Amino acid sequence: MNSTTSSLRPVTILGAGKIGFAIALLLRRAGGFEVCIADQDPASLARLQALGFEVALIADDTALRRAIAGRYAVLNALPFHRAVAVAGLCVEAGVHYFDLTEDVKSTQAIHRLAAGARSVLMPQCGLAPGFIGVVGNDLAGRFDSVLDLRMRVGALPRYPLNTLRYNLTWSTEGLINEYCNPCEALVDGEPVQVTALEGLETFALDGVEYEAFNTSGGLGTLTQTLRGRARNVDYKSVRYPGHCAIMKLLLNDLRLRDRRDLLKDIFEAAIPATEQDVIVIFATASGYRGQRLIQDSYSARIIGQKVDGQLLSAIQLTTAAGICTALDLVAQGALPSTGFIGQEQISLDSFLQNRFGEVYAEHPEMTSVH
Repeated sequence: MNSTTSSLRPVTILGAGKIGFAIALLLRRAGGFEVCIADQDPASLARLQALGFEVALIADDTALRRAIAGRYAVLNALPFHRAVAVAGLCVEAGVHYFDLTEDVKSTQAIHRLAAGARSVLMPQCGLAPGFIGVVGNDLAGRFDSVLDLRMRVGALPRYPLNTLRYNLTWSTEGLINEYCNPCEALVDGEPVQVTALEGLETFALDGVEYEAFNTSGGLGTLTQTLRGRARNVDYKSVRYPGHCAIMKLLLNDLRLRDRRDLLKDIFEAAIPATEQDVIVIFATASGYRGQRLIQDSYSARIIGQKVDGQLLSAIQLTTAAGICTALDLVAQGALPSTGFIGQEQISLDSFLQNRFGEVYAEHPEMTSVH
């Protein structure tokens, strides 16, 4: 092994799907990391191996432990229900752990695992939860007293044609999880749970009409961080108008929330996936600076782009950029080297100036109203 190779930090990406592939592309292009992609699907691994990536077949728990042992970090792009088990193995091995989970219970369990850990445990490193928590904490930090912090994020098709006005852009399991599980918020300064698909509102950005409603997991750990500092904090997913009403029909009236496996099969059989998507981010905060009532806002619209000749959709690009930024900042010593790290521990400037986070810096708009 030459000196250049030996200086690379070895990382394992768990999951050879669309997000795992995007993470691997970004890390390889940037340099500084020796990347191995591990999965249980030989066909997926063969496609990545043909593109020059090191791969590892995970046929059982023993193979999983081998893929983790001795690595600098593990980036978990597996379904959310695998998060806690993988994080536990990383704690045992003293390996840094990063994931993309939106599942609140999994994050809470990982937080407990972090007590006394020799390595970093950093879940929820994607877009929402993830980057939106960085934005929200930055907005809150601009005030002496925060009244209301509202965060809105959507991964939307650019050319919606079906009645739902939606295409699958990421994990179907994760999408259903967000639509069915309780949602965290701060109301009058106290943490509460609100119901998914409720709190419907409409708004327009750049002449496009949207709706937004409660979904689970988007706030990450921000409600704990801002408790005592902000009066009202909430997160909602952005969709095109009419989507929420149809989801209520499916989940509540037809009771498919009790048959999530069936709902997943229906979605994947009937709703086309698309790589022609757009990420819409809109966050606004109001509060006092001194004696003045101020409102600050942040918005961004991000589309996909090619990386090393491979087209990444907007959700692939932004999700992968989030977890790669977190890894990079830990590797640079800009974040703690052990224990649990919430996304809001990253400053917005540090995120946007990072070589991976700059994906988010291309078209942001930040405004202040007095």
